[in-house]
Amino acid sequence: MSETVDADEHLLRETEKIAVALGRMFPGLCEVVLHDLRDPEHAIRAIENNLSGRRTGDAATELGLARIADPEYPGVIQNYPNRFPDGRPAKSTSIGIRNQAGEYVAALCLNLDISVLSPVTLALSHLVATEAGDPDRPLETLRARTTRELRRTVEELAARRAATPRSLSRDDKKALVRQLHRDGYFDSRDAAQTIADLLGVSRATVYNYAK
Repeated sequence: MSETVDADEHLLRETEKIAVALGRMFPGLCEVVLHDLRDPEHAIRAIENNLSGRRTGDAATELGLARIADPEYPGVIQNYPNRFPDGRPAKSTSIGIRNQAGEYVAALCLNLDISVLSPVTLALSHLVATEAGDPDRPLETLRARTTRELRRTVEELAARRAATPRSLSRDDKKALVRQLHRDGYFDSRDAAQTIADLLGVSRATVYNYAK
């Protein structure tokens, strides 16, 4: 046996370890196949986590034959759509293994059964889905409203009416308080008293405006 054959065989044996380890890491989910491209009629050298029903000694696939015929064929074909014999959809990756002479001597192929994952994906999409908001409903902010933020908001709302908080009309003050109430500012501690001080009214008046 020549040194080249010895080296190629060593390469196949080492790659077979990877095939077995990958297949056993994803039982029932990912088929891993090692093809010996030196013998295309009996190419399958190892098949771990068998999902396609093939056996060791079966012939190479079309992709394997393409690699044998073309030394310039891409070394890695990744995440391409595929299908198992029973119709289940799969996502496949094929990795060509070259020897020292640059010749393809093997291919390591992974076939992921995505039919198992589709129901999970659908369930997750439903879980994270949200509905369109009511345009009349204020946007909710999941954080505590601080006194500084409240003061800034009151001043900004008053500025939109070209006024200071204290110089607003009674109707504008009432509208401002109701806006603050809708936006959740009354949930913070002492919010009513802070608003009352800013508007120059009593706390009772603030609560009355908010009704």
